[in-house]
Amino acid sequence: MADSRWQTRAFAELNAPLRTVLGAQAALFEALRVHTVGDLLGHLPRHYLAGTELTDLASLEEGEHVAVMARVASAQVIDAAPGRDRGRGAQSRLEVTLTDGIGRLRATFFGGARVTRWWENELGRGDRGIFVGKIGAFREVLQMTHPAFVMLDASGKVVGNSDEKARIAELSRSGLVGLYPATAKLKTWTIAESVRLALRALDGADDPWPVWVRERAGVCGFTEAFAFVHRPDSRSDIERGEQRLRFDEAFTTQLTMAYRRAENARSAAGPRPRRPGGILDAFDATLPFTLTDGQRSTSDEIFADLARAQPMQRLLQGEVGSGKTLVALRAMLAVVDAGGQAVLLAPTEVLAQQHHQTIAGLLGRLGSGRVLGSPDAATDVVCLTGSRSVAAKRSALLAIASGEAGIVIGTHALLADRVQFADLGLVVIDEQHRFGVEQRAVLTDRAAARPHVLVLTATPIPRSVAMTVFGDLSVSTLAELPHGRADVSTTVVDAGRRPSWVERAWQRVREEVALGRQVFVVAPQIGAGEATLGVVALAEQLASGPLAGLRVSVLHGRLAGDVKEAVMGDFVSGDIDVLVATTIIEVGVDVPNATMMVIWDADRFGISQLHQLRGRIGRSSLPGVCLLVSSAEPDAPSWERLAAVASTRDGFALAELDLAQRREGDVLGASQSGGRSTLRLLRVLEHAAIIESARMLADEAVRRDPGCATPGFADALAQTALLSDGDWIDRS
Repeated sequence: MADSRWQTRAFAELNAPLRTVLGAQAALFEALRVHTVGDLLGHLPRHYLAGTELTDLASLEEGEHVAVMARVASAQVIDAAPGRDRGRGAQSRLEVTLTDGIGRLRATFFGGARVTRWWENELGRGDRGIFVGKIGAFREVLQMTHPAFVMLDASGKVVGNSDEKARIAELSRSGLVGLYPATAKLKTWTIAESVRLALRALDGADDPWPVWVRERAGVCGFTEAFAFVHRPDSRSDIERGEQRLRFDEAFTTQLTMAYRRAENARSAAGPRPRRPGGILDAFDATLPFTLTDGQRSTSDEIFADLARAQPMQRLLQGEVGSGKTLVALRAMLAVVDAGGQAVLLAPTEVLAQQHHQTIAGLLGRLGSGRVLGSPDAATDVVCLTGSRSVAAKRSALLAIASGEAGIVIGTHALLADRVQFADLGLVVIDEQHRFGVEQRAVLTDRAAARPHVLVLTATPIPRSVAMTVFGDLSVSTLAELPHGRADVSTTVVDAGRRPSWVERAWQRVREEVALGRQVFVVAPQIGAGEATLGVVALAEQLASGPLAGLRVSVLHGRLAGDVKEAVMGDFVSGDIDVLVATTIIEVGVDVPNATMMVIWDADRFGISQLHQLRGRIGRSSLPGVCLLVSSAEPDAPSWERLAAVASTRDGFALAELDLAQRREGDVLGASQSGGRSTLRLLRVLEHAAIIESARMLADEAVRRDPGCATPGFADALAQTALLSDGDWIDRS
């Protein structure tokens, strides 16, 4: 038995460290992010080859570690030193051409003349072979250098009897050869042998799901599923095994969500009904614009939640610039009217300070607190971050504890023990994926009654993702942009093939500044890397070169807090013309006079990130210009991403494309913490029907077992929390 924390042997074995079955060899799997027995069993073959099936060579990409099955079209030994006797140790090379019947792949071997002739003889002994190695390129032709290989005869049996060939013989025993994603040090047949040991560890383990769940889902057994995907006898075996594993991923997630929804429904929160004639009405009366229909409808949904005795658990998502902050502020004011306090938790000091400035600016005298001359409904708005002075922190802490500060804005500094609230009624979490379970619980557990929670996300989320990741939250969506927002034109600048376009980009920056406007220049990192300039070096080059004479400054995360605050303040006030920054300005920064953005090395950013960065401009009636500068190779896949961003401002359409191109593990946040993704086979865009079915079964599971007494259910909740590393699953 692996770990006593698990109630079922199935979960205990899956979560056992890989070294328990592989010993020291487990270290080889770290490069594949395979750390447990379950990780290994979830590391499925990339391809399954039947006895006569050859790899599609056209599908190979440079840089991949692959195993391919192909025929040897030709093999030729070439002397490196013409005229010398081959038998006397001269270095030679063997050039082999592999084929799938249509495409071709070169394999090259270097060694002494006798060795290369021996290889030549081995390659001629079989009908076809399995070749394992890294795909490289020589003179733009794909090739493998020194691949490991075994040859198969016409019946699919391995030719020869070496240890390595014995391993591949075991791998191909069923006529279906599973070829695993591998590394240079870890061959596919070594992985297959390791999987065999892991499967043995599961022998006799009971299925963690009750019979009624398996029957309703129509899936095969637990251990049977792993045998089907790793040691299949037929294609139908593979399909049945993958169906069960996909269902397990979906059901584990949905079960966690269902129990959290039930727990939230049982919890008590202080109702905060909207009170007429208070600070919210006074604020609405001061707005110089009309709320959009979307802002009104989402606000009404939130007000209805706040009036209930159960804590609100709501996600507010929307297009860049759709007014999420305004909707959140109106919710906070409603809580203040009801006698409570509201907290806005931001992930960075720059964003917290921006929120403070924005909210204080919107409220005006209504945010001046209980001072002489302020309106009767006014409340204090304080900001607490780690870099504030001792005196400023002390003042903020007193205002929070006394209740004078109805609205509190801050970073992780708000999570410190010394921060005490008079009556915390609402927690607004901006960019929630950057806060873990324990951090958020510090705030929600500090109140006498559970506070209402409103989660903000600036990234539009496809419905399938929302159902999977935010299944315990009600979702409100803002898709309509406020009236008067100007358009933003986006152009891709090919710096590699058209360097004159880059020169024109900097000229365009000068033109924008000459009109009295400001410009963001974004770079992917702080210092210079092997292939890119960091923000510091880029700023220096611009200030002494194409942007000489302009007021250029730098902003990045390693600057001291007071320096970041000062730089951002100078940019907001118009004392900086061009701000060269990292993605620290990605979310929440609102400078209406900033009308242009140049994203340097744009190919290094994802679609959603580019869309968020672009959202920092076009926030007024002034038209915006966004230039995506890239030196990527002409055939690089990044050009598709850049073209997509340039073609539309529809964040939901871009989010769908982004999800289709990336692993869900990244989307769900696991990669941000270095943790393991809970999704390996499930693709939320492709398998929405499985997710829907799992959600219904999870709801029924909670009705049948509200106390989570079923061992497999309890383990599923524990595993979800373990795998997510507290990064995204808990919204309480």
